[in-house]
Amino acid sequence: MNTTTTSSKGDFKPVLWTPGDWNAFFGFGTNILVNMLVLTGLLRFVLKMPDSLVFGRILPALGLMMCLSTFYYAFLAYRLAQKTGRNDVCALPSGVSVPHMFIVTFVIMLPITLKTGDPIKGWSAGLVWVFFQSFILMIGGFVAPYIRKITPRAALLGTLAGVSVTFISMRPALEMYMTPQIGLVCFAIILASWFGGVKYPKGIPAGLVAIAAGMLIAWGSNLFGLGLGGLSLKGLGDAFASFGFSVPIPAVGQVFSGFEFLGVILVTAIPFGIYDLVEAMDNVESAEAAGDEYPTTRVLTADGVVSLIGCLMGNPFINAVYIGHPGWKAMGGRIGYSAATGIMVVVLSWFGIISVLLALVPVVAISPILLYIGMLIGAQAFQTTPVKHAPAIVLALTPHLAAWAKLQIDTMLGSTLVAAQKVGGLAADKVGDVKAAAIAALPQQGVLYHGLEVMGGGSILTGLVLGAIGVFVIERDFPKASAFALAGAVLTYFGFMHGEAVGIGGGLGVTPTVALAYAVVAAMLLGLAKSDSIAVSHLETPLAAPAE
Repeated sequence: MNTTTTSSKGDFKPVLWTPGDWNAFFGFGTNILVNMLVLTGLLRFVLKMPDSLVFGRILPALGLMMCLSTFYYAFLAYRLAQKTGRNDVCALPSGVSVPHMFIVTFVIMLPITLKTGDPIKGWSAGLVWVFFQSFILMIGGFVAPYIRKITPRAALLGTLAGVSVTFISMRPALEMYMTPQIGLVCFAIILASWFGGVKYPKGIPAGLVAIAAGMLIAWGSNLFGLGLGGLSLKGLGDAFASFGFSVPIPAVGQVFSGFEFLGVILVTAIPFGIYDLVEAMDNVESAEAAGDEYPTTRVLTADGVVSLIGCLMGNPFINAVYIGHPGWKAMGGRIGYSAATGIMVVVLSWFGIISVLLALVPVVAISPILLYIGMLIGAQAFQTTPVKHAPAIVLALTPHLAAWAKLQIDTMLGSTLVAAQKVGGLAADKVGDVKAAAIAALPQQGVLYHGLEVMGGGSILTGLVLGAIGVFVIERDFPKASAFALAGAVLTYFGFMHGEAVGIGGGLGVTPTVALAYAVVAAMLLGLAKSDSIAVSHLETPLAAPAE
């Protein structure tokens, strides 16, 4: 239903809540819930942090950060609706950054916790990591509009589609097929409504119907001893132990005590701050393609400010604008769903309800919602750009496929080596040699691990640069294609692309051969631009008059 209005913009008052906001609230709210459940599991079971820290300090600060974020984006949507005189404006979705959730856990907090034997020090290091990323976002907010202006939409949305196809869609899709009795049923319920337009009785949102069906199947299966979804009455009873009321408490002292680990932190904080910068630009571009134009500078500085507030209150996870604005808009989300999600997050995090919900709702019932969002974003890249740019979008996808495949291999190798140590008595001092030998043997099996490693490094920037080169070559705008190739050479030299760490390597760059190749491509494209210019000038030169 199109709710666009043509009323006078001066006295126009946007509708704060529409029926479609229920759909978006249950969809986006469950997405946020899943992320909070995963995050809580990482804190409790990977980092072994005490519940008093998790439920008493970190989650309340996280709730405050996300509430500020969702309320601010609801306010921006209200202002945009007021300015344009439209009631179909959808607020940008936002929340804790999922990729960074794992990075700060496994790259920063876990190594420092293991090294010091103190989870509090690991927490402090995570706070410092967010502290620096917040300022990168705030500063980058003033640069991002210029980057958006010179970068083709196909490149911005193509690299975003790569993220959605791999890191957003694949995991929930696999989870669905691991428990298909729940996953596929819930997926069919969502697919029929959000793509097929099917309405459920009394207007009940499809997301709620899917979750209810998943709970019914999961708990019902326990009557037959099947245990689908892994839920139990014992687990539910244990979850109630986490109930309580906690509000955020300033953690400035913990932030500054973490500065002793600054060297380790900056190695990842700077490149991932730039990653956030590019991803936020992509998501703003995605929203604009769906009809809602938001100011990039305000979006990025808001992410930086709310992340800084959360950090100073004890939250070691950064805020980000989420992929998925077109999806929530397509299912009817407007202004209210964002603010309602903020209220929900505060209630969940300040009252310790997260673990109870984890024991009540099977995660596989929520997975189809994430897959739907991935499908929509992947499709948007092709639907809102010229058809002839499709090859450039596919090119922008490839680095993300490489990064995802490498992650699967790395995880498999790591778990295999741990198992070998436990079962086969593999000596600790031999683990590195065995891993290196296994990787060296992969090409013989047709797995080009080194290629995945190089191409997948800095995938979001790599996808953007490759997509832009592809678009400008298709358009025969060789000078701009050359400029992006040169940018690729510089970014690669310093490890922001095609590298595992930022630096200059041995003085010749992190991956010097790739950087040199980009420079050669830039020179070649510039040469084509000059030859093209000469050819055009010859065509435009009038023929000489015939001799008398």
